[in-house]
Amino acid sequence: MKFEGNKTQGSLQENTDAEVFLALKAGQPQALAILYDRHVGLVYGIAYKVLGNAAEAEDLTQDIFLNLTHSSFDPQRGSLRTYLGILVRSRCLDRLRSWRNRQRSLERGKVELQAQGSFSRDPSLEQLSQTERLEEVQTALAELSESQRQILKMAYYEGMSQSEIAKQLNLPLGTVKARARRGLLRLRQRLDPKMGGPS
Repeated sequence: MKFEGNKTQGSLQENTDAEVFLALKAGQPQALAILYDRHVGLVYGIAYKVLGNAAEAEDLTQDIFLNLTHSSFDPQRGSLRTYLGILVRSRCLDRLRSWRNRQRSLERGKVELQAQGSFSRDPSLEQLSQTERLEEVQTALAELSESQRQILKMAYYEGMSQSEIAKQLNLPLGTVKARARRGLLRLRQRLDPKMGGPS
């Protein structure tokens, strides 16, 4: 950034910061160029050190000098250099806080989206899928013979072993095993194509 001066800039160069600042407030734009040349190194150096980003430091430096006319600097309370040092640190901290708040908002939004995504996947769709599978199994079971269906229900719904089923139905263990095997094969043939398994 370069500020253009005029014929009176030479006379202002000899003045103190306070006098040049008062000239700026009085509407002499060449005073800004003088103050910029004197203090840009300080302002930019602090901004770059705190922000760690050259583009952001340049932007903040320009912003501080362009708004210097409207600043609350009072020459009777201290030097302009001290004022600019405090001002740039304060503005840097404001920018860092703003970045952190934006980052936190983004993180919160990300977590909320993930939570919404998991909610939409879990209860209703999962329950619907389980209901559909249960209906398919019930339909496939209904297509088995009564003896096959009875043995499979005792094994899988009641948790009985094939020996216990044979004893309860008064059947040979080999008969129970054969009926269970044939029933499972028929169920697999019926269910596997719909469940995406091998046919």
